Amino acid sequence: MAIKPVFVSTYPPRECGIATFTQDLVNAIEKYNDVRRCYIVALSKDKHIYDNRVIYDINQDKFSNYVKAANLINMSDIDVVVIEHEYGIFGGEDGDYIIPFVKLIKKPIITTFHTVLKNPTAKQFEILKKLADASFKVITMAKTTKDILMEVYDIEEEKIEIVHHGVPYMELEDRETLKEKYGLKGRKVISTFGLISPGKGLEYAIEAMDKVRKEFPEAVYLILGQTHPNIKRIKGEEYREKLMNMVKELKLENNVQFVDKYLTKVEIMEYLRLSDIYLTPYIGREQAVSGTLAYAIGSGKAIVSTPYTYAQEMLSDGRGVLVEFEDAQSIADGILMLLKDESLRKEIERKTLEIGKEMYWHNVAKRMIDIFYDVVEINKKGGVIA
Repeated sequence: MAIKPVFVSTYPPRECGIATFTQDLVNAIEKYNDVRRCYIVALSKDKHIYDNRVIYDINQDKFSNYVKAANLINMSDIDVVVIEHEYGIFGGEDGDYIIPFVKLIKKPIITTFHTVLKNPTAKQFEILKKLADASFKVITMAKTTKDILMEVYDIEEEKIEIVHHGVPYMELEDRETLKEKYGLKGRKVISTFGLISPGKGLEYAIEAMDKVRKEFPEAVYLILGQTHPNIKRIKGEEYREKLMNMVKELKLENNVQFVDKYLTKVEIMEYLRLSDIYLTPYIGREQAVSGTLAYAIGSGKAIVSTPYTYAQEMLSDGRGVLVEFEDAQSIADGILMLLKDESLRKEIERKTLEIGKEMYWHNVAKRMIDIFYDVVEINKKGGVIA
């Protein structure tokens, strides 16, 4: 039997990490014969022109749209509903429009939690708990967050599945060839990519580069990506301008470069391939998953990161260097340690790639399809939602 899933998520061309995640996941799933086709109920703030997978476009702030989408799903031959959950992509207080939506759905639900907070507000706790109760299975991307789901939210272990954040696999040119292609020949390259926002802690990375360049004047830090559209809508380019002013004040124009564009997947993978070190200086301690860190792991990078939840787990057992939050000196020390010790850097790259191979999208897609079958089977047998 071929399964027909619908994903409730943001979706390209909306510029959002979860949108890209969902597109990558459905592309990988559709390569298997087990799935007839994936459909999308897209969550939007603005008008977008979507591809033909999108069967309904919810204006995330219009409650009536959620009712219409639920009715459409219920009247269809869809087998399973997959909700990609992040508080900020749904309407209402902390995204609470999702709760009456799932109550209306008459198909089995799987929910992937992209944020799992150890210390939620009462409203955040209520939303996650009700979503989990309405779901046949919940998915998280790390063991750490599975433990939080069980201990903080009292979700039964049998309901929780750990599925890695997927990453692409591409055949690419070697590091030095790509450095030459991008005008970086002879440079030691440190990079961070993704939509830019104050939570990324990039100011600490820039300050760290002031210390790094004293020992490695050829080092360059690439800040890759546009400002997050939600930040841009509210505050314009205030944060980016603050970062650019820091670079000028510290006279780091030769050691920090901004690539202000929404990167294609090929560009992301090439920049990762040419990087000597990948850096995530994020300041959000409870970040449960990071697509950018996952991509770097999938690319077998030597990684320096602050110890947010996802990084602690994924970089354990010698797969990276953890540094202090909001601490430029600690970040600089981590970068310098890897630049000075090539054998250590290569050993970390080897260990990172080992786990990275498990995260390729085709492996993640197969795991998700197995979960679809499990849920459909439970539903057929009259399984009740806990």
